[in-house]
Amino acid sequence: MDARSLAFWRMRNLGLLDPPATGAVATVGGLVAVQSQDFGPAKWSLGDRDGAATEAQLDVAFARGDFLRTHVLRPTWHFVSPDDIRWLLALTGPRVHQLIAYYYRQLGLDEATLTRGDEVLVAALSGGTQLTRKDLVPHLAAAGLPTGNLAVTHLAMHAELEGLICSGAPQGKQQTYALLADRAPQARMLDADQALGELTLRYFTSHGPATAKDFRWWSSLTLADIRRGLDLVGDRLRSLSFDGLTYWFAGAPPESVPAGPVVHLLQGYDEYIVGYSESKFLLDLARRGGARLDRPAANGVLLVDGQLTGHWRRTVTRHDVTFDLEVYAQLSADEEAALRATADRHGRFLGLPARVSVAPR
Repeated sequence: MDARSLAFWRMRNLGLLDPPATGAVATVGGLVAVQSQDFGPAKWSLGDRDGAATEAQLDVAFARGDFLRTHVLRPTWHFVSPDDIRWLLALTGPRVHQLIAYYYRQLGLDEATLTRGDEVLVAALSGGTQLTRKDLVPHLAAAGLPTGNLAVTHLAMHAELEGLICSGAPQGKQQTYALLADRAPQARMLDADQALGELTLRYFTSHGPATAKDFRWWSSLTLADIRRGLDLVGDRLRSLSFDGLTYWFAGAPPESVPAGPVVHLLQGYDEYIVGYSESKFLLDLARRGGARLDRPAANGVLLVDGQLTGHWRRTVTRHDVTFDLEVYAQLSADEEAALRATADRHGRFLGLPARVSVAPR
């Protein structure tokens, strides 16, 4: 086992080498949660793992509630399965509250204000009502609650973390909120140990091989929680030591690595990038990215055979989508052909022809 083999193994478990046959929507449950504060690119993370999916299909599925969006795990949005949303929030919501407590205080949102905000938002969304954030403001104002943009954001986030509201069906390009009880009436609840064990097992199954510190970053759980989780399900996981780190995983490693070239245009917050902290370096063994790898918002990441090879931006018009790439190393003819095939697949996902422009960095 070497570092590149570990990276390919991780890619396989994340669905980037052998896309699951269950489809793009089921990918959400397979990965447990998919970071999605950047809504459009986050849909590509699902489509990239299903060669037949289109953005239009995912828009319909999201509006229908086949997968949901809420604040969970960390202080950011994630796509989650309706089946998982309640136990995930119960397990990680308190930790996220702790992480954003400073902002609650800075905004003057004490416990009484937050509780009153929960009550107002639930009342506004009752009876199957779905409202944009802008549409929620008059309801908050009528109750004498803060209505500044950051205050409304954190009032809504609090209600999300409390398991009261989540994403509704979009109104045009505007996101809405709905009652979680309306969107996920059959959501499972687990006791604390069941939830901790399930999250531990599913993270290391879908994201492994990974370290305990990777899991701590991804889940916001404490290392004490993680040790407890490993005690609960450790007999269903295995571990290996490599270069001074202990990696946990489920299942057997791949018998071989792909012949290549394998090319991906990952959006900057894909789970292969943001699902790790301590062992994130596995995707950049040549150390090409430097600090830029930790600031992915402005750029997508070009992977060649699992390794950072460049960054990209896309420009979408009514007529086409253009990918402008900066590469750290000259691409071979086979790599360029694989890149263009990947760009074409992205274009089909959007329903547009794709154009590619490559420049050295």
